[in-house]
Amino acid sequence: MTVTKDGPYLVTGGLPLAKEIIVYDENEGCPTEWAPGGQYPDKKAYALCRCGLSGDKPFCDGTHAKEGFDGTETAPRGGFMEQAETIGGKDIALLDVPPLCARARFCHQGRGIWQIAGSQKDAQGRARAEHIAGQCPAGRLVIWDKKTETPVEPHFEPAISLIEDPEKGVSGGIWVKGGVPVVGADGRPYEARNRVTLCRCGLSGNKPFCDGSHIGSGFTDGDASLTRTSGE
Repeated sequence: MTVTKDGPYLVTGGLPLAKEIIVYDENEGCPTEWAPGGQYPDKKAYALCRCGLSGDKPFCDGTHAKEGFDGTETAPRGGFMEQAETIGGKDIALLDVPPLCARARFCHQGRGIWQIAGSQKDAQGRARAEHIAGQCPAGRLVIWDKKTETPVEPHFEPAISLIEDPEKGVSGGIWVKGGVPVVGADGRPYEARNRVTLCRCGLSGNKPFCDGSHIGSGFTDGDASLTRTSGE
């Protein structure tokens, strides 16, 4: 993926594009699962709207030029490990970079991922922490194996998902999976990661990454899947 200057994301390599829906559980009081949404027809290349104003969402229709969209990238260029805060458990640590938060809220499960990971003492607690951290689309939260000194990551094939958040009634960011390279408008690549979330409402203060501004702005792409989806 390439971030263009004040324009769309250019996607090449035939990356699959689909919707993915946050499932909110009334009993937990927060999201607990991801549900698949619709799949877009396969294309070798396409341009995804970054300003949030296209009349052909999720694809770019050139509106950014008419509206004078300012897509200046403001995100730090440092790597994840350089920015991460660490919370330790018995066998694992939780690595956390708060500025990457995309407000998906899976981290609120149970006592909260910070408490769950920090108090981890057994295999059950570890599995719980790994599952919750792995649900974070932005990769803000990563479990670190202290013994092997490696991150614990869910497996993703390279793909792109457009997040829908029925509980908040908004469309979320662009979830980029499986180590897909993201290159800035200046030609410099960002750190390749298994999970990142890019802004598609045009309002993030951490461009090109999502910072949850879509929630406050009520951004939607007009998708019918924004009917409240709750767990059983």
